[in-house]
Amino acid sequence: MKTALLQITSSDDPADNLRTVHAMMAEATAQGAQFILTPEVTNCVSTSTTRQREVLQHEENDASLAGLRALAAEFGVWLLIGSLAIKTHDADGRFANRSFMIGPQGQIVARYDKIHMFDVAVTESETFRESKNYRPGSSAVMAKTEFGTVGMTICYDIRFPPLYAALAQAGARILTVPAAFSPVTGAAHWESLLRARAIENTCWVLAPAQTGTHPKTCGKTRYTHGHSMVVAPWGEVVIDAGTDPGIHIFDLDDSSVTEARRRVPSLTHARSFDGP
Repeated sequence: MKTALLQITSSDDPADNLRTVHAMMAEATAQGAQFILTPEVTNCVSTSTTRQREVLQHEENDASLAGLRALAAEFGVWLLIGSLAIKTHDADGRFANRSFMIGPQGQIVARYDKIHMFDVAVTESETFRESKNYRPGSSAVMAKTEFGTVGMTICYDIRFPPLYAALAQAGARILTVPAAFSPVTGAAHWESLLRARAIENTCWVLAPAQTGTHPKTCGKTRYTHGHSMVVAPWGEVVIDAGTDPGIHIFDLDDSSVTEARRRVPSLTHARSFDGP
C-alpha cells in the first residue's frame, strides 16, 4: 500500500489549512498514494482560546471534516485525519482533540479522542496545560481497513506504553501517532519513543507531524518539532521528514509485521503478574 505522510505548518485559519491539505493530497495521489495521513490539529494550531472559540465547530458542522471527507471520496483514498480540534457539548466548554479514519467513499470509519493530556512544564518559558481547553477521551480505538487493523493514538499518548500494548494485543498491526510535538521534547525523545512502540508491539508506527513556526492572528507563537516519522516493525526508521513541510511516500508492507512477529513473538509471551 503506497502511503503518504503530510508534514504541514498549520495556522489558526482552518480554511487556509484545508486548502494546503487539498493541494498536498492532490500531489500525493498523483504519485500513487492510496493511504494519506495528516498531523495532529490539522485544522487549527492556536494558543488563543478566544481564537479557537471563534473558528472551531462541532463535528456535525465542521467545514474541515466535511472538506477532508469530500477529498477522500474525490481521490478515492483512505485518509487518517491526524486530529481536528472540535467543539463539544460539554458543560465546561472544553474541546475534543479527535482523530478520524476516513474511507475511500468519504465515510467515517473510526474516531478517536486523545486520551492523555499534555500538561507539562518543559522549560520556564514552554508550559502546556492541554486539559484546560481539551477534555480527554476514555476509549482506545482501532480502525478496520482493507490494508490492516490500525490502532489510533495522538501525540502525548506515545509516552504511555500500555495503550499501545492493548491495541497490539487486540489485533492492531499499524499504530498511528499524529503529533504537534514540542521542539524541546521532540529533540530529546520523539524518535526513541516511536521506535520503542514499534519494537515492543511489532507494528508499523506512522507519525505525521506539524512543523516549524505556526502563523497566527493572535496569541502566543507556537513552534513544533517536525520530523514526521515512519518506523517499521523491526524498529528501522524508514522516514525521518526533517523540518520542512512536505509529502513523504513509502510502501506500507503488512508482511513486515508478520516477519517481525515470527522472529520475536513477544506479543504471545506477555504474562500477568502480581505486585509490586
